[in-house]
Amino acid sequence: MKFKFLLFVSLFYSISICAAQVDTLYIKSKAMKMKVPNLIIKPDTYGAQKEAFPVLYLLHGATDSYTGWLNKVPHIQQLADQYNVIIVCPDGGYTSWYFDSPIDSKMQYETYISKELIKRIDKKYNTKANRNGRAITGLSMGGHGALYLAFKHQDIWGAAGSMSGGVDFRPFPMNWDISKRLGNYAENKKIWEENTVINMVHLLTENHLKLIFECGTKDFFYDGNKRLHAKLLERNIPHDYSERPGAHNWNYWANAIKYQFLFFDTFFTSKK
Repeated sequence: MKFKFLLFVSLFYSISICAAQVDTLYIKSKAMKMKVPNLIIKPDTYGAQKEAFPVLYLLHGATDSYTGWLNKVPHIQQLADQYNVIIVCPDGGYTSWYFDSPIDSKMQYETYISKELIKRIDKKYNTKANRNGRAITGLSMGGHGALYLAFKHQDIWGAAGSMSGGVDFRPFPMNWDISKRLGNYAENKKIWEENTVINMVHLLTENHLKLIFECGTKDFFYDGNKRLHAKLLERNIPHDYSERPGAHNWNYWANAIKYQFLFFDTFFTSKK
């Protein structure tokens, strides 16, 4: 019995010292005049490895927070270990949509993530501090946010993805506080048109930004994702697109994130 207990303690200790490390980093945002929490997941090799680590920025959906991914899909810690990558989960506000709101000064998340967060992460952690070592993805509102930020800042991110992303939110003018960020659609149509991902394809050039996105066939964002896929094909923009049976839920995203990590790992390793 004593042997079994010692064996259990030994195994527990071994697992504990060989597992991803989770930190919470608070950053004072000058753009929004508030502290923003961010979840940082470091792989088990962090601290022992001298080589800089690639970073995946992983965005949450509407009505969630920076802890959403880890709480609902805890195996992202194992993915950090498996692919030897740092994961950064910033808090994107309850319904920020990750852009700089022209009507709400407290919702300046494009500036926060692309300038303030990136700078702090690269200063504090051992990161590969260039676009070849950075990728960004997310779910739902975070899927929109990841593509939006990457399309606009291709000098920062070399790869981007989306899972069930709200890539065309114009059909939902009354949902998820979008009108609180961009104004009423009827009176601010130009702003809406300029800030929805499907209308930003013109910013892309062939083979510059590596792209992967997907959506479940029973998802309310499915049609928008299909149209984005068609538009990218029309413009000859290379990308990985997939659709599978599934709805807008964590069962789908817990499975989808595994494919996205594989895609980003291929990008990171090809840039070594």
